[in-house]
Order: sequence, then C-alpha cells, then structure tokens
Amino acid sequence: MSGPDPDTTFEPLGADDVDDLFEHAPCGYVSAQADCRILRVNSTLAKWLGSAPHELVGRRFPDLLNIAGKIFYETHFAPLLRMQGSFDEVALEMVRSDGTMLPVLVNAVERRDEAGQVRFTRITVFNATDRRRYEQELLHARRSAEQASAELRELNATLEARVAEAVEERMRAEEALRQSQKMEAIGQLTGGVAHDFNNLLTVILGGLDTMIRQMPSLPRSAQTERIERSARMALHAGERAATLTARLLAFARRQPLDPKPLDAGRLITNLADLLQRTLGETISLETVSGGGLWRTQADANELENALVNLAVNAKDAMPAGGRLTIETSNAYLDESYVAQVPEPVPPGQYVLIAVSDTGTGMAPETLAHVFEPFFTTKEVGKGTGLGLSQVYGFVRQSGGHLRIYSEVDEGTTVKIYLPRLMAEVAPPESERARPQPLTHGGLETILVVEDHDDLRAFSTGILRELGYRVLEAANGRSALEVLQAAHDVDLLFTDVVLPEGMDGRRLADEAKRRRPAIKVLFTTGYTRNAIVHNGRLDPGVNLISKPFSFEGLAAKVREVLDAGSEVSVSP
Repeated sequence: MSGPDPDTTFEPLGADDVDDLFEHAPCGYVSAQADCRILRVNSTLAKWLGSAPHELVGRRFPDLLNIAGKIFYETHFAPLLRMQGSFDEVALEMVRSDGTMLPVLVNAVERRDEAGQVRFTRITVFNATDRRRYEQELLHARRSAEQASAELRELNATLEARVAEAVEERMRAEEALRQSQKMEAIGQLTGGVAHDFNNLLTVILGGLDTMIRQMPSLPRSAQTERIERSARMALHAGERAATLTARLLAFARRQPLDPKPLDAGRLITNLADLLQRTLGETISLETVSGGGLWRTQADANELENALVNLAVNAKDAMPAGGRLTIETSNAYLDESYVAQVPEPVPPGQYVLIAVSDTGTGMAPETLAHVFEPFFTTKEVGKGTGLGLSQVYGFVRQSGGHLRIYSEVDEGTTVKIYLPRLMAEVAPPESERARPQPLTHGGLETILVVEDHDDLRAFSTGILRELGYRVLEAANGRSALEVLQAAHDVDLLFTDVVLPEGMDGRRLADEAKRRRPAIKVLFTTGYTRNAIVHNGRLDPGVNLISKPFSFEGLAAKVREVLDAGSEVSVSP
C-alpha cells in the first residue's frame, strides 16, 4: 500500500468547515453561560428535540430536562461542575417539543480565561436511544450466531449468565446511586431549613427567656403568674423545636462536630444508668465490651445522643418488655464488603458498636426507608421520625459506616462502625482541664456582627445587660470600619454566614491581621466549610451554635475572654 504523495499539500480547515463539523456532529453540542443559559446549540441536538436551534438559545439548559433531571442538575451536576470545572458522563432525560422523553448521556467542561473566569460551558449530549438500539442489535446478532452454531450453545449459555449478572449488578448500582442522590438532596433541603429555623428560634427563645428572667421583679398577681406559666410552656416547646432542628442538621451532616479520642466501651459503661432509665423496668440492659478494644475519635456528646436515640427506638419496639444488648468490639471492613454497600466506605479497621433488641423487628420495605428524615411507623404524635436519621448523619459525618439488620418478630440490630484512631496526639496544655467559666459579665468591649436585625438586637441586649461595652455591625465590611475606628475591641462575636461577599471566617482573619490580640467567637445555625472541614470544627476555633440562651452566651463569652491565649483562626 503506497503512502501519500510527498508533494501533496493539505489545506487547513476553514471557518465554514469547523462550523459544519459543529452543526452536524453525531452528538449534541451546547455552549452556555456560567448561569447555564444557552448561547449556541448545534443542529443535531435541536433536531433530536424537535426544535429549531434559535428556539433553544436563551433558555437554561436544565429547563430542557425532566423534573428528576432538573433536581439532579441543580443539586449535583452544577455544584460539582463549579467545583471541579468538569462533570463526567451522567444519564439524564431531555423533554422533546412533543413532550416525549429522550434518554441522553451528558458531560460538561468549563472554559476559563487567563484570569480564571468562566467564559462559557461546553455541554456534550449523546443520544442514549442509539446506544440502546446498538445494544439490542448486538444481542440479536449474538442470538442468531447461537442458533447457527450448536457447538457454541454451552459457551453462550455461560456468557448469557454473565451478562445477566452484570445487568443485575448494574441495576443494584443504579438503585444505590438513586438512593444516595435522594438522601443527599433531602440533606441539602433539611440543612437549609434548619439554618433559617435556628435564627428564628434564637430570637424566640431569647425573648421568652428575657420575659421569664424579668418576672420576679414584677408585682405578683394571678395575671403575672399566668403569663409566666405560659412563657415557660412556650420556652419548653421552643426548646423541643431546637432539638428537632439539631436532628435535621445531624442528618444533613451540617452539625459542627468536636471529635476527641475516646474509649467507646468506657463511654457506654458511663451511659448505662441513663440508658436503663430510658428503657424502663420491663427492659433489661446488657453491655458486652470486647477485649483490647481500639480507641476511636468522635464527638462524645453526639455519640451518646445516638445511643439514646437507638435505646428509645428499641423501647418502642418492645412494648411488652425484652432485652437490649450493646456490644463493642474491633472490626475490619475488607474490600469485598465495602464493594457491596451502597455508600462509599473506605476499607480498614473500625470500632464496632452493635445495639440489638428483641423487639417486633421490621419488614424489608420498612428497612429501605428507616434513615430518611420524618419517616416513622409510629402513630401521629408518637414520634418525629428523626431519631435514626440523626444517628445516620452523625455516623456518616464522623467518617463511619452504619448497617441495620432486622426481621419481623425477631428483633433489630444496628451496627455503628467508627474509624479506629491510629495515632493519638496529646492536646495542648491550654486545652486540658479548663475550669468551667462563670456566667458573670465584664467590662470588655465586644463587636457583634450579625445581619439578622432581631438576632443582633437580642445578642447585643444580652451583652449590654452583662455590663460589656458593645459595638455592632450588619456585615463584614461595616465591621472592619467599626474595628478601624475603635481601638479597644477585645472580642469579635460574628455569625459565620454573612452577606455581601465576606463571611465570618474571612472577617475574623482580617480582624486578626489588624489586631493580633483580638479574640474571636463564632456563631452559626448551619455550618458550611468556613470553620468546619470534613465534619470537624477547626482547631482553635470557638463556636456557640444557634439557638443559644442567655446563660449559654454569657458563659461562652466569658470562657473566650478568660482564655490565656487565642489560637489563630487562620487555616
């Protein structure tokens, strides 16, 4: 075979040729702005959708998808694209002009300029209908070959079994992906709702607390006693609402954990009396600790809450009495096990806490939903359905794994796997055995930064009542102006989430740069990655979570001001 003539010259592709390749490519091409609004679409995709190209220009790409596709695009596709700059192939469905669905495979990549700004996003769309047709044709050809050759029947039977196994495995993987996406979407929703609730609850609980504290100074009468009784009832209800909000944040994995090295066996032993009181007299409690138990690292308070939640669920499952057993042991999750679980779990060494009851158990259809928030099998008014979802969120945020086994009339076992602590570092001397702070006030100057007007008024009111000199600002830039004008600010008390482009973490960093001696206390109702990374509170960061009380804020402010040294809040 002769090669090309060395004298032959090849003309480069002209603009018309490139445009023709774009317009008539075997796949769909979309160029979109950073906000997903379509700038250009090729004729191939427009033809698939039954529209003219100019009819699609100006629309947002997710508007071309079905409802499930829109949700996935907004909650997963777009955030990962902004974070990674590209998104690998994902199966979606687009809506044709006649209302029918077009199964497609989509990937995207951002094109940026030299300054790092997004110039446009290139989205590539493959027609999955063609792929399915090709697969069907391939299967038909394979069957024809099987009929034509009797000698290959046994081999083809084996091949078919393997194909069926692969299809079943693919279906299991797709179901696991759908479940993971659903849980993540619910988590994002509940986290955002909890954030707004915590702001409102801080003001509501604070106002009620102020009323109750002022009551003793008023003349006693039947009317004031009735008002005080109503205020206490409202305060109790608000505290229950705050507990439910905390559970939502736990499920959403947005709670600020403060993990410390701990011995799970000792923690359970110390918790046994409380668990027995929770279970009542008709249920016996047994604890079994394995020898040589490894240490783990977790938030002890949240682990105790998780065990109490499991005990409450077990009690409800044993109305006639029974036995609850809590066992601890060392465990190893190997590659073959983690490959079968629906959520990503790294193989390795774990501390296992198994909680087993002899209750009524659950059917498989119930087990499939037990970790979803607000799912409950209890009667209306008997439970919120947030107990197991809180346990699920805490364990996953702690880097662990959760497995539940149950059979009707045989009982239930919940297994919590927490990663083994491989190396333990002693805490700094300043963090050991700190005395409990007093809740009295002081004469220091505090700068309060909070964009929520009512919440800022509540916080500054508490601090002024305690005797502090208080300055205030509604956003980060105003706070820096106040800081520049005032020369004796001792403490910066700031919300993490602030408007106008400067969050509390950046404000604290700039304040520390200008005033190295200033101390910082954060507050938040919903943690993002500003002060919490990988589910853990950054070292040296002081935080009081919303909603907080008069006593809680007084104690935390005094603790931070009285600390011997302040660790820098810079990462």
